[in-house]
Amino acid sequence: MKLAVLGATGGTGQQLLRQALDLGHEVTAVVRDASRLPADLRGRLDVAQTDVMDPGAIASAVKGRDAVLSAMGARGRGPTTVQSGSIAAVIKAMTQTQARRVLMVSAGGLVAGADDGLFTQYVLKPLVQRMLRHSYADLAEAERLLRATDLDWTIVRPSRLTDGGRSARYRTALDRNIRGGLSTTRADLAHCMLNLITDQSSIHRVVSVAS
Repeated sequence: MKLAVLGATGGTGQQLLRQALDLGHEVTAVVRDASRLPADLRGRLDVAQTDVMDPGAIASAVKGRDAVLSAMGARGRGPTTVQSGSIAAVIKAMTQTQARRVLMVSAGGLVAGADDGLFTQYVLKPLVQRMLRHSYADLAEAERLLRATDLDWTIVRPSRLTDGGRSARYRTALDRNIRGGLSTTRADLAHCMLNLITDQSSIHRVVSVAS
């Protein structure tokens, strides 16, 4: 497939690049600073160094792609519009270029519900939500913007991200949280997202993933 990856210099983005290339996909890394890409990857993919908040600037990077994968993330805990601003640009660029499939990384901590254990639902997630309130508010807005489109979207919500490798088995769930799913390796998240690209049952759905 032909894929475009936003947030490609981050931990999840680099996992997406490596695993997609290993599978033989043609990959375009959409980045603000190409120098942050690992040297061993630069010769294996196309690089679009551009303003990821500008739909006109990223239009050529998403045009003709089988899927666009957004692994954008905020740095720090202060007010941010990184997720909502970038996904708004992606939506506009994809609409203009008639691209259809888009997957966005969100966060499992965004919603606490009956699918969580009692401690997670009433103690752990409320604490995390207070600590990351700015980032989570931005993620919630990004999800709202994506849900309002008729694109073939999937929102992927991992648990707390770690840098561990691929696990022998990870769990996924549609439109619900995963009980006991406290962490997700970035390698598992990337593997899950790449598998979801062609999974028609995940379109217009939220997929939780936990290692």
